[in-house]
Amino acid sequence: MSATTTPVGRVDEAPEQPSRRRRGRGVAHGAEAASHRSPAMTAAGYVAMLLVVLVVAVPLFWIVVTSLKERQDIYVQPAQWLPDPGTTNNYHDVTTRIPFLRYMRNSVIITVVLSVSKIVLGVLSAYALSLLRFPGRGLVFLVVIAALMVPNQITVISNYALVAQLGWRNTFQGIIIPLAGVAFGTFLMRNQFLSLPSEIIEAARLDGAGPLKLLWRVVLPMSWPTLVAFSLITVVNEWNEYLWPFLMSDDERTAPLPVGLTLLQNNDGVTNWGPVMAGTVLAMLPVLVLFLVLQRQMIKGLTAGAVKS
Repeated sequence: MSATTTPVGRVDEAPEQPSRRRRGRGVAHGAEAASHRSPAMTAAGYVAMLLVVLVVAVPLFWIVVTSLKERQDIYVQPAQWLPDPGTTNNYHDVTTRIPFLRYMRNSVIITVVLSVSKIVLGVLSAYALSLLRFPGRGLVFLVVIAALMVPNQITVISNYALVAQLGWRNTFQGIIIPLAGVAFGTFLMRNQFLSLPSEIIEAARLDGAGPLKLLWRVVLPMSWPTLVAFSLITVVNEWNEYLWPFLMSDDERTAPLPVGLTLLQNNDGVTNWGPVMAGTVLAMLPVLVLFLVLQRQMIKGLTAGAVKS
């Protein structure tokens, strides 16, 4: 009995030993590579990160500082990095010289309508291109990719002519409809949907889930970080949109806040940068708070589609 059972035990254990040794060598090699990383490379990485932080933070710091300076202090040479003394008069000028709240309301309307439209259309189109089967699906996706590669500036003239012929200048629909394309959202959400485990999708279908139930109960909950990232990017882009609203609206009843801030630039032939910077700070605050609240979800969502579970 013992003569027959001992070889069987050896046969069962033999294949595991090489794999264990390989895994052990792989872990040891990774730890060794991490421990022997060049100090120069580590220092170079920190220097690069510091440069990126400076490039981003210094302009923001200068905007805030300038918004707190008196007009004569803005043009002092050499430049003053801190206001001495500080003042909030520029913020008062922003809210009194232009109908700031009306421009803010217009921005909220345009941002909400455009964001909801893009999110809904982006999710539905991505779902169709990734999990539904229909003729010409690959061709439709190629058209989406082609639209993603075309800058919006190229279509400005043709869109302007069309909107003008329709009589939509100085209207919300004239601003919103030409900007409602969802190529980026379709591309981003499609990649996320394709990265979902196919076993879960098939199991839901076998349980009787239809297309809409599958999307609402299974696909979207598993894609929440990417959806948050897509939504945040969309909201920020629409809030900061300037070129097309500037061409479409010169009426305070429909113009958004970025267009309204241009009215603060020229004063007797000289740009009064204090109110301009104060208005910029007020315009940045909503999206800045939104980004700070959702930044982790955004980072997780942008990287979720890169690794298949």
